[in-house]
Amino acid sequence: MTDHDFHAYVTASAAMLRRTALRLCGDRHHADDLTQTALAKLYAVWPRLGRDVQLDAYARKVLLRTVIDEAQRPFRRYEAAVEVLPPVGVSAARVEDVLDVRAALVRLPPGQRRAVVLRYCVDLSLAETARLMGCTEGTVKSQAAKGLAALRGMLAPGRVAA
Repeated sequence: MTDHDFHAYVTASAAMLRRTALRLCGDRHHADDLTQTALAKLYAVWPRLGRDVQLDAYARKVLLRTVIDEAQRPFRRYEAAVEVLPPVGVSAARVEDVLDVRAALVRLPPGQRRAVVLRYCVDLSLAETARLMGCTEGTVKSQAAKGLAALRGMLAPGRVAA
């Protein structure tokens, strides 16, 4: 695989990776950093990847591991997002919903957040999510169910997910 192939892949997939990172961490700037770090890691192994590798799945796995690694760094444990900007092109009525969901996702424990984001935002299968998270399918089901229940509670009508 050549540098030209890598450039083409990044051009086509960077936005998807950035959206996934944003859903996992909840902060636009941190998501950009995580995406860049994941792409740098991907570039390092790019020449060794075969043509039969599912690049999107591999890149998501690199991104997820980067998120986990960054979350374990001591200086990241005490950071908190103070403002989350809405995505460009979203109607004003929907902006509040998007912000509420993002704020609620950030409040979920990391395992539940990963399960919910990978299963329902990235739309991965149960088996693929379990493989990426390094756990059993039962754990993914449990974490996703708990995460969805917590989100429903946080996003219930009349409640603000702050």
